[in-house]
This record gives sequence, C-alpha cells and structure tokens, in this order.
Amino acid sequence: MGLLSDPNRRRALISLLTRLNAPICVVCYMAGVAWFMGLAFEPFTLRTYMSENAMGSTMVEERFPAGERALATGREFSAHKKKTGGMPVDWLVKTMKDRGLEVFTQSFSRTLPFPDENKERYMVKGTNVYGILRAPRAPRTEALVLSAPCTPGDNNNQAVGLLLGLAQYFRNQIYWAKDIIFLVNEHDLIGMQAWLEGYHHTNTTGMDWSPLQGRAGSIQAALTLELSSDVVTSLDLVLEGLNGQLPNLDLANLFYAFCQKIGVLCTIQGKLQRNDWDSVSGYSHAVQTMMLMVMKQASGRPWGDHGLFLRYHIEAATVKGINSFRQYKTDATTIGRLLEGMYRKLNNLLERLHQSYFFYLMPSLSHFVSIGYYMPAFGLLAVILLLRALDLWVQLSTPPPRTEDGIAETEEVSSPSVLSVLTPLVISHLTGAALYTLPIHFQEMAVEHFPVSETEAVVLTAIAVYTAGLALPHNTHRLLSGEGTEQGWRVLKLVAVLYLAVLLGCTALINFSLGFILALNLVPVAAFITPHVPKVLSAFILVILSPAFTLLFSVFFYQELVEVPVSFQDGWMLYLSVISQGILDHSLYGSLVYPLIALLVYPCWLLFWNILFWK
Repeated sequence: MGLLSDPNRRRALISLLTRLNAPICVVCYMAGVAWFMGLAFEPFTLRTYMSENAMGSTMVEERFPAGERALATGREFSAHKKKTGGMPVDWLVKTMKDRGLEVFTQSFSRTLPFPDENKERYMVKGTNVYGILRAPRAPRTEALVLSAPCTPGDNNNQAVGLLLGLAQYFRNQIYWAKDIIFLVNEHDLIGMQAWLEGYHHTNTTGMDWSPLQGRAGSIQAALTLELSSDVVTSLDLVLEGLNGQLPNLDLANLFYAFCQKIGVLCTIQGKLQRNDWDSVSGYSHAVQTMMLMVMKQASGRPWGDHGLFLRYHIEAATVKGINSFRQYKTDATTIGRLLEGMYRKLNNLLERLHQSYFFYLMPSLSHFVSIGYYMPAFGLLAVILLLRALDLWVQLSTPPPRTEDGIAETEEVSSPSVLSVLTPLVISHLTGAALYTLPIHFQEMAVEHFPVSETEAVVLTAIAVYTAGLALPHNTHRLLSGEGTEQGWRVLKLVAVLYLAVLLGCTALINFSLGFILALNLVPVAAFITPHVPKVLSAFILVILSPAFTLLFSVFFYQELVEVPVSFQDGWMLYLSVISQGILDHSLYGSLVYPLIALLVYPCWLLFWNILFWK
C-alpha cells in the first residue's frame, strides 16, 4: 500500500507501466501461445485415471457371443430399409417385441428455416422407434440409452443390427439395476432432438412431435453407435457436443479401459496413440490430435447424436467404427463385448458421473489436459487487454501538457461528448442485429430477384451485411457533429477493450476453444490499433484478423489437420457451407456460436474498425 500511497512511487510505477506496456503485451502473447502449444507435450499432461469408484475396476466377464447373428440382422434391416424407402418402422417394432422389449414409436416433423444444402431437404418427417428393457432388480428410477441412427443408404445398418443383438442378449441377463433404452432414431440429430424433447417434456426448438407413450427412469448415460462396415479396424471415440460441451471424463476413461482390456484398437479424432512423445513426430501427432479437438469444440455443433444428450446433463459419447487400411481387424462380437462391459459398469453407478473432469482437452486417449492447465494460456492473452485498458486509463487521467506560460493546451484536453462514444456502439450493435436477423428473413426476396437457391441467398445475405458493416466509420461521422477528439478515441477504445475482455472471458468459461481462437485473432487488434497507424496496411491486417477470415482460415486449417487438403475453390465452397450449417444449427438445435459472433464479437470488432478511421 505504501507503493500506491506515495505520490513519487506511484508516478514512477505509472511511468514504468506506460513505457513498458507494449513489450509486456508482446511477451504475454508469445507466452500464451507457447503455453498452449506445450500442453500437448506428454510430460506436461496428466494420465487418465478412473475417478468413479463404482467403475474403477474392469473385472467384468463379457460373454456376448452373437456378433455374426447381429451382422445378419443388420443385413435384414438394410433389406427392409430399401424396400420401404426409409425407416422400416413395422419391422423394427416386431423385431424389438420378439426380443422381449416394451416397444414404442414417436413421429415428428420439422420445417427447416431454409433447405439443408447437404441433404437437400426442407421439410423433415420421420419416426423414432425405441424399446425399453425394464430392470428386474431395481425400482426402475434410472436408465441407460444405447442408440443407433437410421441413416440413408447402406450407412449404419451394422450398428442397428448390433443394437438389436445386444438387446436380445441383455434381455436374458438378470443383473440389470437400471432400465436400458434401445433407440433407433431417424434423420440423425433432428430425430434425436425430437426424442429427447419428448422424453423430457420440453420444446425449445419449435419441433412438432408426438408425446412418448413409454418412459423409463432418469437417464444417467448414453452411447451412440455408428458402424458402416462389417470390417472394423479401430473404434473412434467422439466427445464434442452442442456448444462445446463435453461428457464427464470418466466415460472416456471407461471406453479406453475396456479397449485396453479386450485388445481393441482405439483412436480419438481418428488418430492412434503414439508412444514416441519425446520425438518431434510424436509431439506433432499429439498437437494435431489436440488441435482437432479444439477446432471441433470451437465449432459449437454436435459431432454425433450424443451431443444433444449433454444439454440435459446426460453423459454421452459416440463410438464410431472405422474401416481403414490397417491390418488389425475387430469383429462384431468383440465390439459387442466391449459395449456389454461398458454398460455393466454404468449399471453399477450409484449416482451420476461427477467425480472426474468436465472441462479438458485430450492429446491422446491416455492423457488429458485439465482446465487448471490450459486456462493460464488464455489468461496470458486476456491480461494484455487489461494492461492496455490500464494504459489508456492512465493516459486519460494524466494532466494535460502545459505551455511555457503554464497554460494547458485546450485542444488536447477537450473532453469527448457522450454522443461520440455511444454512436459507434449503437451502430455497431445494430449492424450485428442485422447480421443475425436479415439472412433468414430476406431469403425469399433474394430468391425472387437473383438466380440463387434459398441456402445461397441466406449465406450471400449474411456476407453482404457483414461487408456493409465496413462502412460504419463513414456512417458514424455523418451522424456526429464536428470532428472526433483525441480523447474521444481513447475513451472508445477503453470501452471496446474492456468489452472484449469480458466477452472473451465469458466465452472461454463456456467454450474454451472458441474463446482461445477468438483471443488469438482479436487481442492483437485490440492492443495496438490507433488512428495514428498507417491506414491501408492496418486496415488490411484488421480485415485479415476479423471473425469472417478467422472462420475461413479455420476451415483450411481443419482440412490440413484431417489430412484432406483442399484447393482454394473447394475451400471457399466449404466455407460457405460452414456458414449455412452454423445458421441452421442455431435454428434447429440452439447452437450459440452464430448469435455470439453476430451479436457480440462482430460489433466489438467494428468498434476497433471505427477507431482506426477516427477523425
């Protein structure tokens, strides 16, 4: 306290802070990036371990024998699916009843705000079929879910066959203490959303569905199975859910433990685990795996049907069978034994999974990075904003320079009007509101006047509104009387920097990956933009670091990570598809990424664009 109360020491501290502010910010930025890249280095990570005592041991004898019969059932399901041209509801109901389940159906329909370009559908209608195996040794207050989506073509037929095979096998066992729901949902995520809303008596997306006639207990955990081939070389675990949510880490630990026990080759992000972590190639492999998880989590979209369970505090994951060129083969019987073991362990739970982590990154299935390890990387970036805000506050609080006669330079001390600060704030957020609302509402008008489809109209309208926002400084100066003052842009930047700090901090707490990616691009802009830098070069850099270009670079970077590089033309088309999918995910499932970018991040970026062209 003596340091702050002594005027001389306080002036010295202020002088030091002002003089070294820029170097400290550069060091913090480099340290934040280095910290994040070091997270994939195995000695800096934690080994996975089972936190839940009820699932701590894998001492379970798996006896599922009917893998070939399950594949035959899958082929029969495929034949009936081709015959009916969609979900074979009657056959599924009869087959589940033959296996001793209580069988129910649910019909649903959903009108999309604009056609889904990937699947060319505007109105979605379908039926979910689910069977309940009642627990013989418990009051039936809790339940587990095993689901397999019914997809068009020959995809996932084997998963439905294995689901029915497991249902028949589980029916003959007497140790179940929880109800088990076997669900076959149509139209992937849309069908799963309808079933979850019906099960929990909620309707958050405006979907039409029939009430469920049969319910089990409170759902504790769920697994979604995806198999598209009789030959499986490895099993991939998909964790990323809606808005970047992740299941409890114990669910991933359980999957990895049984893979190790049964001898199944397992991957995460489609990548095998390597033991040569001390080599450059091993470290690069871990970085790629972790960055893939970061990119998927930042997208905010569910990467499997399990992603919608997480909204209801149900721990869920997707197990996906991969058929690659590896020599290792896994048969359906082994996969069935693995799922049997996992469900027997989940059956032992006395309470919801909560002992382990909910916030983590995984460079491999055997190692993870907890929130206490990766948040300092974001904190080093966020502290730059606080340092710049403190520097601006000091500049605004410093007494004005005086002339030789002791008179203050009145031109420098003219205080900014409230209007000069509020006007860009209001215009920026009105532009963001237009970006959020106009693309869907103006699609009919765009289709009438231009030779484009509804999906193209939505995307092009969004790009047009986004580009029109670049005229903000001109519009601002037209509404303001007179020129902006030197103190005015400092006040506006102080507001913008604090605004960005709060925005990124809240985003990182909900979705760390999205907050970190935005911080990497927006923090340099916020730290060093002023009206006195070279306009053309600074405007180019500012546009390159804008949210739209961040998304474009992320598309190409993701393709490189999955080792499927694309040309610029293909990447551009993929970029447009990602924009339309983001808007569609918000309308269908409640993804928050699009409204976050449109209503908050883009207006905040416009404030710095306005500061660059401050007059």
